[in-house]
Amino acid sequence: MDKNKVEEYIKEALVENAELFLVDLVIGAENKISVIIDGDKGVPLSECIRVSRAVEANLDRDEEDFSIEVATPDIAKPIVLQRQYVKNIGRTILVTTENDKFEGVLEKVTDENIVLSWKTREPKEIGKGKVTVEKSATLTYAEIKETKVKILFS
Repeated sequence: MDKNKVEEYIKEALVENAELFLVDLVIGAENKISVIIDGDKGVPLSECIRVSRAVEANLDRDEEDFSIEVATPDIAKPIVLQRQYVKNIGRTILVTTENDKFEGVLEKVTDENIVLSWKTREPKEIGKGKVTVEKSATLTYAEIKETKVKILFS
C-alpha cells in the first residue's frame, strides 16, 4: 500500500474541517492503516468516521485488502506537533530535555519555542523559612525530548 497516496486522501478529507490535522499515519502488517488525527478544539467521533469513510472510498479493496482505524491521540502519548502545543496552552505539561525535567503551565507557543511557568518554594535570602517564587523557562523544540500533558484530577 502506498503511504503517500493514503496520506493525500487523509489530507483531502481534513480540508473539509480546518480545525483538524494529521498527527500520525502508520501502515502495518496486512495493510492495517492506523490514522491519528487531532483538532484545535478536540475531535468528535463523527469526524473520525467521516475521515475513515473518505479514505476508504478512495481505496480499492479489489486491488489491495486493508483495514483502517481513525482515532484521536491517547492522552498518555507525547505531544509531537507544534499545533498540539497550541491546543494545550493553559494546561500543565511535563517536558523532558537532555538534562532537565520541567513541570509547568504552558503559557506561550511560537514557531521556535514554548514558554512554561510554575511556582516553587525557595529558601529566603535573609532569615529562615521559604518564600513562593514564580519561575519560567523558554525551551526550543530542538532541546525538547518529550512533552506530555499532565492529567489532573480535581
